[in-house]
Amino acid sequence: MRSNDALPAAAGLGLRAPHVKHVLASRPPVAWFEVHSENYFAGGGPALDALERIRSSYPLSLHGVGLSLGSTDPLSRMHLDKLARLIARVEPALVSEHLCWCGVGGRHFNDLLPLPFTAAALANICAHIDEAQHCLGREIAVENVSAYVAFDDSTMCEWEFVAEIVRRTGCKLLLDVNNVYVNSVNHDFEADRYLAAMPVDAIAEIHLAGFEASDACLIDTHGAPVAPEVWALYRKTIARIGPRPTLIEWDVDIPDFAVLEAEAETAAAVLADGHAVAA
Repeated sequence: MRSNDALPAAAGLGLRAPHVKHVLASRPPVAWFEVHSENYFAGGGPALDALERIRSSYPLSLHGVGLSLGSTDPLSRMHLDKLARLIARVEPALVSEHLCWCGVGGRHFNDLLPLPFTAAALANICAHIDEAQHCLGREIAVENVSAYVAFDDSTMCEWEFVAEIVRRTGCKLLLDVNNVYVNSVNHDFEADRYLAAMPVDAIAEIHLAGFEASDACLIDTHGAPVAPEVWALYRKTIARIGPRPTLIEWDVDIPDFAVLEAEAETAAAVLADGHAVAA
């Protein structure tokens, strides 16, 4: 199985449709871009053409939202085949998916739904990750997700569950620091304890995003600037593990590109401090 060619340990941006023309026209000094894989599953067309042109100038990460690794349904071979064709076409540095389920019984939901942290759920998702890696012929990275409910039958902590998945499958980890913070508030645990349990060598990418506070919990909206508390947690993470490719995600109420660049510059400053320490 081929290992992924590494993304640069620098700040990247999630590339969304409103900014594609700007990126093609101005070639901004962004270290790398990430896109949602499923948006480019068509066999051709202007969106895929634009992505190939951007890929010619920037490293690229493919981030999936629909494979449903945690479902008890079999993995969709059609989905895997489309992903494999896209990988062959754009040669991404990293391919990732979520530790969640988003469909069951042949029905698909427009959400990333959490798992119970049980032995059965662990065995099921590990088998699906193994299958996906075998079909794609490469390692994938898996992302921890935000959650607003917890299951009474869970027998382990979330961080134990995530770390064991990495250990069993040899996959990489996409560590979403915002999701760690959101879950730490929603489920009353110490974020530092979660991060300390993560397998450092497996962390191939970090995500940062914004959340919103409701009366009941924090909601991972990807529609706001990164919160000060998440920046503080990110700084502690980089100080502990060293610089890693770091993505700014913003998926709703998408602002001007300059706003995203400013968020990336903040991440870049944290990474520069990490590089200085490492040197």
